[in-house]
Amino acid sequence: MTLYLDVIWLLNWLFDCLLLYWTAIILKRRVALWRVCAGGLIGSLIIVLAFTPFYAMADQFYMKIAFSLFMVLATFGFIRFNLFLKSLATLYFVTFLSGGILLGLHYLFEYQIVSKNPGQYAGINRFGDPVSWIFVMVGFPLAWQFSKRTLEGMEMAKLTHEQLVSVTVKVSEFEGTFQGLVDSGNQLYDPITRSPVMIISLSGDEAGIPSDMVELFKNPDILVRQEEQPEYTWTGRMRVIPYKVVGHEHQLLTAIKPDFIKISQGENEYQVKQGLVSFTFQQLSADNSYQSIVHPKMLTGIPVKNAS
Repeated sequence: MTLYLDVIWLLNWLFDCLLLYWTAIILKRRVALWRVCAGGLIGSLIIVLAFTPFYAMADQFYMKIAFSLFMVLATFGFIRFNLFLKSLATLYFVTFLSGGILLGLHYLFEYQIVSKNPGQYAGINRFGDPVSWIFVMVGFPLAWQFSKRTLEGMEMAKLTHEQLVSVTVKVSEFEGTFQGLVDSGNQLYDPITRSPVMIISLSGDEAGIPSDMVELFKNPDILVRQEEQPEYTWTGRMRVIPYKVVGHEHQLLTAIKPDFIKISQGENEYQVKQGLVSFTFQQLSADNSYQSIVHPKMLTGIPVKNAS
């Protein structure tokens, strides 16, 4: 069997560089490209070591750990010990994750429980079923992209979860509790009172809201189209808020002055003394993880401890 040492070494150098680059992305560390290449070069030298008289050292646990330490030092440097350990742990996490995905894909498509030759088995404890380099070259970028997107999705879900609050709103006979998302991009204010505006999606939770108001919330353009404004049940509570969206200016939003707004965030509870609510029947979240968009100013007051 012919081994092309230069090809094996080059592929390992490339993959080590990709692993270090991915580690930098997860750690949100800005690293120069030459440092990533230097760290990958150090990691790939263990392949060269395996073809020298000191080949036995390449299989030693302490030698593998040593190469990992020098890879992290070359790429990220040493600032603090806990930061160094975090970088090292992230590198191992990335390595095990990408390697596990590759092995999983390989044995999903190639593994045979029953071999055609009874004397041969394709289990992972035998060397007769190696992962081909072509499979690694194609599968590694796919695994890297899959893992990167999955981790980004998990991070976004975590950030979104940290911004979720519980919102309770009462307007006359209507009272409802909704899951809310605190959105710093929500800059809706009543131009006269400067009251912040919260948006709530009803989506079947309109029990207690007068039928004429339900029709208005379903068709908010009625106020613009009608020459004479009819008398609505909540006319005394209504406010018309001008707003702009991308591609559309001079839009009008109907907001309601509620009896109270209560926002619970963890152990804190906020009683919003000055705020408006705009109801809509459009779904605000694709997975319905939240039903309202909370103005960040509504959480700037002094909270009280949530008794529940």
